[in-house]
Amino acid sequence: MQTNTFEQKLEESKKILNRLMSPDITLEESLKLYEEGLAQIKDAQKMIEEAKVKIKTIEKNSSGS
Repeated sequence: MQTNTFEQKLEESKKILNRLMSPDITLEESLKLYEEGLAQIKDAQKMIEEAKVKIKTIEKNSSGS
């Protein structure tokens, strides 16, 4: 599932975690979900880093440096 916002990625990660905690999940399915969850988290972390860069740029431009 391709999500666009940080919040959507966090929500999808929570859903995946809940599914991983199910006692009825197979090993194959859990590995697939684990991989998908890591991808969601990696994308969310990238969004945070991009936001930090934007904030630093804005602060730099507003201070006149």
